[in-house]
Amino acid sequence: MQHASIPDLLARVGSSLATGPLAIVMAEDEVELDSTLAHLAKIGFRDLVLLAPAGISVAPEHVARTHIVTHDVFAEAALPTAVNAMMDSLSGSWVHACYNAEYLFFPFCETRRIRELLAFHSEERRSAMLTYVVDLYASDLDQHPGAVALQDAWLDRSGYYALARQDPTQNWEPVERQMDCYGGLRWRFEEHIPWTRRRIDRVSIFRAQTGLRMAPDFTLSEAELNTYACPWHHNLTAAVCSFRTAKALRANPGSRQAISTFRWRNSTPFQWHSQQLMDLGLMEPGQWF
Repeated sequence: MQHASIPDLLARVGSSLATGPLAIVMAEDEVELDSTLAHLAKIGFRDLVLLAPAGISVAPEHVARTHIVTHDVFAEAALPTAVNAMMDSLSGSWVHACYNAEYLFFPFCETRRIRELLAFHSEERRSAMLTYVVDLYASDLDQHPGAVALQDAWLDRSGYYALARQDPTQNWEPVERQMDCYGGLRWRFEEHIPWTRRRIDRVSIFRAQTGLRMAPDFTLSEAELNTYACPWHHNLTAAVCSFRTAKALRANPGSRQAISTFRWRNSTPFQWHSQQLMDLGLMEPGQWF
């Protein structure tokens, strides 16, 4: 279904979307858009909202499930701003926000669905889930100049680290159970990445609440929702496997000329399986077995 704007979407089907779980996808281009939508449908999202420039279309098999909303996707902080515009109307619903050519993985997602994940997370009295953005990239940039290739996808098996998040309003004291995480292409090619966009932590799964807001860095206005675990034990985390950084580094003329390959000694083929991500420590099953 086509919608002229976010207010038009909410006026027409807002009550239906609020039942969730809902995935909000921002399409900056058509690269692997259909595979992104197919992946979200496969893991169990009931409804999909696609924010896209005019003229972008989806494959026929996604039309019935996808609400296509004409939107300025190139505005500053376009995705968090769009999420905030929908937040109050979606209150109570679980939401996942991502871009095209990004794929959500959670522990055991090959045999379990997103509703099962969210039911367990809710039972642990959690209303948000921390995700780590794991950069994917094509091995052969001559064959895949845009750096996107599902059948030739690689990731970094090491080079990830976390620093305690500091609160500038409290004399830069560490914030309890919050971390700033780094790694992947944004770490290895940091000279091409603005410092405000180098983190790979993202609260991309959360229960919408009236008055809750998402900041441009994908943190939420309620501090507890930005934590990686509750006070008493570790919680589930998930991973967003993303070609977005590789795609951007190849689209930018300066970095395109400077980077001949994304592979290094710690590159490994992506197996498209949650077990690999857990083995590498890129997501945490918590108490969910």
